[in-house]
Amino acid sequence: MKDKKLTDYTVDDVSELLLENVDAIVIVDSTIDMYKAVVRRGIFEEFLDESGSYHDLILDLWFHFNGTNEKVSGEYQIFADSTGVFNSKYSRRLKLALEGDDTPHLVQLTVYPFVKGKKYVFVLDEFVDNESLQESLTSKKITTIQETYLFSMYIDLVADTTSSINVTEISDDVVNYNLKYSDWRMMIVNMIWPEDQEQFLRRTDPEYLKKNFTPGRTSSYDCMMQNLEGKYIWVKLIFSRAQTYNEDDYRFVFMVQDIHDNSMELLSTLQKFEEKAIKDPLTGVFNHGEIETQLNNTLAHHQNSQEPGSVMLLDLDMFKNVNDNYGHSVGDTTLKHFAKILMEFAAKNEVMAGRWGGEEFVVVCRGKDGEKAYEMAESLRKEVEEYLFPEICHITCSIGVTDLKPDDSFKEVFDRMDKAMYASKHNGRNKVTKM
Repeated sequence: MKDKKLTDYTVDDVSELLLENVDAIVIVDSTIDMYKAVVRRGIFEEFLDESGSYHDLILDLWFHFNGTNEKVSGEYQIFADSTGVFNSKYSRRLKLALEGDDTPHLVQLTVYPFVKGKKYVFVLDEFVDNESLQESLTSKKITTIQETYLFSMYIDLVADTTSSINVTEISDDVVNYNLKYSDWRMMIVNMIWPEDQEQFLRRTDPEYLKKNFTPGRTSSYDCMMQNLEGKYIWVKLIFSRAQTYNEDDYRFVFMVQDIHDNSMELLSTLQKFEEKAIKDPLTGVFNHGEIETQLNNTLAHHQNSQEPGSVMLLDLDMFKNVNDNYGHSVGDTTLKHFAKILMEFAAKNEVMAGRWGGEEFVVVCRGKDGEKAYEMAESLRKEVEEYLFPEICHITCSIGVTDLKPDDSFKEVFDRMDKAMYASKHNGRNKVTKM
């Protein structure tokens, strides 16, 4: 367009200037889920088709990870339709990445509705000023700590509305959604771990929030939730009622904080402490207290369900001679190797093994009767007999086996398998006896 004096420009000139300088202009008709790009320049020649689905355009503009073209998981894409509804003018910055680009393009989007909530003009311009882009990328580094908060929004329970929604992994800025709180709640519950969904619905129920939150009160709880990649992670859900002077004004801030790494570290630590509490420190099998608990639980299960069950008591033959002749260090090594055989046996046969004390071990066999236990015990006995132990070469074990009975007490079960084990000792050792 020709350069003119300022006083000579008209409205028609302004239209022409915009058409010459704007990078992209898109006309949208949401009622038929279609858009048409009437202007495409620069990156938008590749980013935009001449026409296409408005739903897909919203996914391309909003529902990708911040600064990449990698789409969020399909579960979260259900929010696309509520994102693309505009009742008034709207403007924001976007970071769009094209295939093969290392650096995202900083884009300004402005939306002009010309049929309210149905038809729009999208105007898009790329920032070519490198300083503007650098400032944006630097600001992301500054807010890294804040980005442990994956999601935040403002809720008005009385009006049943949501506003100021920010999804950090999608954008640093607030995203425009047109969602009722009641609708959002029933959509997001599908992203919660199935076992946590009932608690989520109870804790997010408007009546629960009204009843349990005084103005200014904040509360949180932990659960597992899908992230934008579709993976379940540990998060902290935080509700805080706004401090207002009207007791009937129920406005809340809701936030989702990523606590996955810390939670997994805590769970790992708890698991280590739990293992210390139930495992024998020398051999690694269950300790006396835990294997006794497992025997009692199996006995109770047998009496309630009539499912078969059995137990066996194992004792290393002539083990005192190992300690006397080779020393306690070799004795401990022998116990460790025996326990290794026992753990592999327990895993293969789906039974539970523990150290009763000294060189005595107990195996609890839920779901297996005495005949099956005898068969397994005989196989174990042969394996121990053939095993080459360090220093001592060979050692054998004597085993007593007994069935669980509906009227058994713990003492009766233990006495039977104890007598069976001593019968194996009395009859020459390296034997299995069932009583």
